[in-house]
Amino acid sequence: MRAMLFEAPGAPLRPAERPVPQPAAGQVLLKVEACGVCRTDLHLVDGELPNPLLPVVPGHEIVGRVVALGPGVTAFRSGQRVGVPWLGWTCGECDYCRAGQENLCDAARFTGYTLDGGYAEYTVADQRYCFALPDGPSAAGLAPLLCAGLIGHRALTMAGDARRVGLYGFGAAAHIVAQVLRHQGRPFYAFTRAGDTESQRFARELGAAWAGASAEAPPEALDAALIFAPAGELVPAALRRVRKGGTVVCAGIHMSDIPAFPYDILWGERVLRSVANLTRADGTRFFEIAAATPIATHVQPWPLEAANEALDALRRGAIQGAAVLVP
Repeated sequence: MRAMLFEAPGAPLRPAERPVPQPAAGQVLLKVEACGVCRTDLHLVDGELPNPLLPVVPGHEIVGRVVALGPGVTAFRSGQRVGVPWLGWTCGECDYCRAGQENLCDAARFTGYTLDGGYAEYTVADQRYCFALPDGPSAAGLAPLLCAGLIGHRALTMAGDARRVGLYGFGAAAHIVAQVLRHQGRPFYAFTRAGDTESQRFARELGAAWAGASAEAPPEALDAALIFAPAGELVPAALRRVRKGGTVVCAGIHMSDIPAFPYDILWGERVLRSVANLTRADGTRFFEIAAATPIATHVQPWPLEAANEALDALRRGAIQGAAVLVP
């Protein structure tokens, strides 16, 4: 099979021919229909995530068809469409796993990072960490839901019933969360890099009550802010925009250092918290919401061999919505 390999931080992914993997007990073999290009993949290739499997096939927003079943697989059938997310395995025995916090498991393994992922024609995955997907939508359109959608959902859940929600960094995750908020009748406010009028226009097209640069003030105080951009300086900026009792959620797996900030912008029972990975329960709930919500993912497809170009476009902020590799 064709695959793109990550072999060293800072080096481009290398196209390679690899044997088609064989499913072990409890695994399914998938023929990849599409795999989203996530900012976490960018953190991986830029060397910002520690101790990856080397070499590894990146990619954790996988949509594929089951072509073979390992021993003991009962959750899926041959030919079924399946989605594979970031969380690929947990121990099931630690305090976190037993408390319903498997996303914090210290022994967890992650698709496209410590397990081979979807930048390939085929991949294997543990049946317990896969989701059944509908046949109707395009594979490319579904792919961003497997991480951008899931992490956006978990971040929004962390914000509780906040009504006025700010979205910092209007990329793949934010453009999905925005549509959920619009459907729920909650106004959202889009914050982008200064001068990024294209992203601001895109946000307004999706129903933003306001869109502007991250240093600008929205027309009213926010109840919550979700930060998807990996820029630590956005934390104090967002704290200044939420009302007393409001919440700021850092939704990325990696972020640059947060600068010092005065206590008074946290005071007033404001809450600052992070999102780490996701749970399978998050996925189940999100796909229930997605089935009842008109979400139209905006995707830019790329051939598998153009993975480096897609990552570079993501790095430059040149993609509206999400990039997706289609083998």
